[in-house]
Amino acid sequence: MKGLEPRKLARELTISPVAIGCWAIGGPGHNLGLPMGWANADERESLLGLRRAHYLGANCFDTADVYGHGRSERLIGKFLTGVDRDSVVLTSKVGYFAGTAEHAYERTHMRHQLETTLRNLGTDHLDVYFLHNSSFGERDRYLEGAVEQMHAFREQGLIRAVGMRGPHRLATDRLSVPVGEREDKRARFRTLFDIVRPDYLAVRFNALTPPARDGEEDLFAFAAARGVSVLANKPLGQGLLLGKYHPDRPPVFGDGDIRQRKAWFTAPFLRIIDDGLQPLRERFGPSQADLARVAIRYVLQHAENCVALVGFTRAEQVEQNLLCLGDELTGDDMAFIRETTGRLQQDLDGAGEVFLDELEKP
Repeated sequence: MKGLEPRKLARELTISPVAIGCWAIGGPGHNLGLPMGWANADERESLLGLRRAHYLGANCFDTADVYGHGRSERLIGKFLTGVDRDSVVLTSKVGYFAGTAEHAYERTHMRHQLETTLRNLGTDHLDVYFLHNSSFGERDRYLEGAVEQMHAFREQGLIRAVGMRGPHRLATDRLSVPVGEREDKRARFRTLFDIVRPDYLAVRFNALTPPARDGEEDLFAFAAARGVSVLANKPLGQGLLLGKYHPDRPPVFGDGDIRQRKAWFTAPFLRIIDDGLQPLRERFGPSQADLARVAIRYVLQHAENCVALVGFTRAEQVEQNLLCLGDELTGDDMAFIRETTGRLQQDLDGAGEVFLDELEKP
């Protein structure tokens, strides 16, 4: 299918350029005292979406132990009963759910979580297993053991590749640590990268993501220079880049939905987003499919060593995201998108000032 030609990535994995994010289908949930799920998931729609994605050519499905506390993994497991395991690439994560363990990166807990994940999925191995965050306890007490455990999993054939998060902050740190006291997340990432020695990075990236700062290496180029591939998540900005939420009718999210904590889903910010997307509508088309093409293509055309990880709650969203790609964007198109979304990003940041910190961004 046009636009879905697979890409050869690290550890000889062949992955469709649009991968399927399975966070939302885990449904509502709480972790670390915060809402961490999606309240509008439906099991029937989720299974329809997974099957439709596979039929249309998507072969990578990304989940985590904390997505619905196993619900997402079990849904994928049901889907996998009807397909050839070798036709899919499965990725999952560990590190945000500690259960009864002292820490989520305690080695015995990590093994327990991986065994549970494999059982939920009905498989004997993962293709990529990610360290879900960079919090390894006081003075990185669990870092060495966690890294050794991940590489042991790979040596044992339980996983094919080791993954880690790109620069980011732990959800609770965004609430509890004042902005001026926060550790430099980029410096922290570079330090951990050399220790973890990953094959894959999971990076939040979309058209609203600022370009690399002066003198700083672009993250995709950083990864490519080291033979590492990238799963770029939130390419649609959790739907905000589709203009699907009207400022006069801001969404109301149910209990356990992470979007409750995000200011960009409230009326003042939705107005800025709606106005800011208008130049894209005028140039590329007014429909959500038109804007989805812009958003996904923008990510994919940044680098050959990445895929765009797109989530869903309804099968029709899967179809839209996989069938919209069409022709590549031109260089002028890419520049226009960057200029337009750069202005939008500045307007959002200016409107939020201190209130709109990284916690609120999609």
